[in-house]
Amino acid sequence: MRTIAVVLAFCAGVATSLASAQEITFFAAASLQNALEEIGRQYQQKSGTTVRFSFAASSALARQIEQGAPAAVFASADEQWMDYLQQRNLIAAGSRKNLLGNRLVLVVPLDSAVSKVNIQPNFDFAAVLGKDGRWVTGDPSNVPVGRYAQDALTKLGVWNVALPRLVRAENVRVALVFVERGEAAAGIVYETDAAISRKVRVAGVFPADSHAPVTYPVAAIAKYDGPAVRELLRYLQTAEAAAVFRKYGFAVP
Repeated sequence: MRTIAVVLAFCAGVATSLASAQEITFFAAASLQNALEEIGRQYQQKSGTTVRFSFAASSALARQIEQGAPAAVFASADEQWMDYLQQRNLIAAGSRKNLLGNRLVLVVPLDSAVSKVNIQPNFDFAAVLGKDGRWVTGDPSNVPVGRYAQDALTKLGVWNVALPRLVRAENVRVALVFVERGEAAAGIVYETDAAISRKVRVAGVFPADSHAPVTYPVAAIAKYDGPAVRELLRYLQTAEAAAVFRKYGFAVP
């Protein structure tokens, strides 16, 4: 009997060790980095599960997942790249949720002479940039923030003025760095990205009706779905996680 008890205790110890060693790989849009890293630390303390993050443009991450990258969870900065994976049957059924919202803003370097910009139809975007200045955002051909920016500037009637002076960045955080360094006279980023920088300031906020809503869907990847993944997805929708998202400026439905 004692031998059996020792074996059972050993097995229980192994099971506990395996549970504590649980890891989940989470691919997420670059704009979510600060908030998700904090939430990841909280979640590890509560659950013993380590969350390993990879942050980049939603487009780049979606294509990596399509090619077999071992991500268990994906959070996109738009609906389109989540749709891209869902159409290829790579998203676990019933796991997709719209997690957050954001706003699109125009930022300038802290020492810019530009003050407030009234962003409205046919506003003078050239005056914001000055004679030789350029502006930056994510590449509109595939990066969500760039697509939102193109849609907004097109609807406001200034895209043709803006396009020749555009610097295309690989993601929103790279765009932010261009403005922080003064390498671009202005940038279009998310409000939450502007909020984490002490080297830029918001010159204007784009009207909500000038572009599609900035939405962050999250889902489990079918190949790596399981109870631990679903538990993490549930945690992202708790009041505790919402408090962190709000702290960084995200809108929580």
